[in-house]
Parts: sequence; structure tokens; C-alpha cells
Amino acid sequence: MTPATRDFYPEIEPHSTELLDVGDGQQLYVECSGNPDGKPAVFVHGGPGGGTSPAVRRFFDPAAYRIVVFDQRGCGQSVPHVADAVGGSNGTAGVLETNTTSNLIADMERIREHLGIERWLVFGGSWGSTLSLAYAQAHPARVTELVLRGIFLLRRSEIDWYYNDGASHIYPDAWEGYLAPLAPADRGPSVDKVTAYHRLLHSPDPEVATAAAIAWTTWEKSTSYLINTPEKTAGAEDPRYALAFARIENHYFVNHGFLDEGQLLRDVGRIARIPGVIVQGRYDVVCPARSAWDLHRAWPAAELHIVPDAGHASFEPGIRTRLLEATDRFRTR
Repeated sequence: MTPATRDFYPEIEPHSTELLDVGDGQQLYVECSGNPDGKPAVFVHGGPGGGTSPAVRRFFDPAAYRIVVFDQRGCGQSVPHVADAVGGSNGTAGVLETNTTSNLIADMERIREHLGIERWLVFGGSWGSTLSLAYAQAHPARVTELVLRGIFLLRRSEIDWYYNDGASHIYPDAWEGYLAPLAPADRGPSVDKVTAYHRLLHSPDPEVATAAAIAWTTWEKSTSYLINTPEKTAGAEDPRYALAFARIENHYFVNHGFLDEGQLLRDVGRIARIPGVIVQGRYDVVCPARSAWDLHRAWPAAELHIVPDAGHASFEPGIRTRLLEATDRFRTR
């Protein structure tokens, strides 16, 4: 039975914000809100390259949680921002070359240590679930619980499904927009479109790069909700946002996420004793339910909730409700 839907906690403002130097010329935007003496929880955003928004604070009871939110390298309010880089060894490539999964894990540890946190709840969806799993497997003693949504294990089959043809059978109209920037020779089913997009996103012609970034970002925003509306795709046409989102995502995908194939399932034993909740939309096209099921089978201690009337987005009512139930349950552990 689908539970009655829950609304978010009220809007709140952070009580501290800063740019934290994590090395490599990178400064990460970090904010804390809620109860300074509460249970620590860190929100791990998606993309990679998606950045955060004030709304994500509302997944946590502000009276119970010390809510830590940060923007990963190259996006959001962190600096340098990928959209501000212009080619060359000190430009886009220079900003992206240190943007790796292992460095993001190290960044999370720097944030935790800087804030004087011993252990924290880790909350992430989509790519945020990938990074949350990778972090927890690297530092299981630092994680009290995992709350994960829209599971993405960064396996080749998942990339091929969404970026190389599978999802086109469900969204053929949006797929045409995704194919539009590509040369005709790069549109066929046998072509790796992630590689083709990589060339466009790093074109020396800023108009070419921006058009490709907007098309890539629009594809994801147009397929994230069970029922999509123009308001839900808003922001995809913002060049600054789209360039960071598309370039960073694509950078990770052409590099296989800097993970071994199947690594997150292979190493799931490292988190076997960490309590977890997995929330998955039944009709998630971006990160289909197969991955959530595979993770649950490998990690049976984690609860799996498949929401019957939802797609990918964390803000859909059924997914939002299950996530709030999870953070409410864990606030007193």
C-alpha cells in the first residue's frame, strides 16, 4: 500500500556557509543548517555536476539534524566553476583533471573532519547514491546510516541504457533533442554517444559546447519525472548550469566513473552492517529499478521501497514521502 504523502519540512536558512579549501586549487561550498548539536547528516547531490539547492535541507527534521550540504568540485557555488574555464591545461581540462571519485570521497572526509563530526548519516540520490556508496565502502566506520534514492551503480549497461539508445524507446520525442547536436554519423545505434558528446562539450567553439551542454542537460531533465512539465525542465537552458552539469557528468562517464566495472556491488560487504534504506521509482527511466534491485539483493539488510507511481526525481510525492520516513526514523538512532 502506498503511504499517505508527506510534505517537506519548512524552509530554513543555513547558520553557517563557507568555501572550504580541499587542495588542487578547489574550494567547496559547504553549509550547515538545522540543529548545531543535532545528529549529523550530509546531503550528497546528483549529476555529478548538479549542485545543490535550498530545498534539499527540507528532507531532514531541522530540530533533530545538523544538516551538512555541499557542492562537489566544479559546480554549484564551489570554485573554480567548470563553466568559467576555457580550454587548455589551465582551463576546462585543468579543472576536470582532479575531479575524480577518489578525490570526491577525500573531499567528504575533509568536510567531516573540518566540521568536527565523528560519524554521519549519508543521504544521496542518482549519482549521489553512487558517491554515497563509494564513500561508505571506503569509510564504513564514519557512516551511521545510508539513505539512497534512484540507484546508479555506474555500470556500462546503465550508461548504454540511458545515453546510447535504450531510453529512446520510452522518450522518442526527447531523444530527438538529445541527438540534435550530434553529427549524422554519430547518431546511429552502434555509436557511443557519450564519446561523441565529449568532443562537442570540449569544443573550442563556445557556441558548440554550450548547445551540446543544453541538449544533454535537457534530455535528463525531460525524463526525470513520471509526468514532466515545462516547470520541471526549467534551468536546463541556463548555459552556466548546463555546462557544469554536462561536462562533469560526461567526464565521469567517459572515465567509467573512475571505478572498476561492478565495483560497488563487489564491495558491498564493507557496508553490510550499516542500516540502509533504498527508495526507487518504479518508472525511473534515468536509473531503472534493476540497479536498486541488484543492490538490495547484494545488501539484503537495506530496506527497498519501490514507489509505484514515480519516476526518478526525489521531489515526486511518493519518493519524497519514503525519504522523509527514513530520515525521521534514523533521527533518534
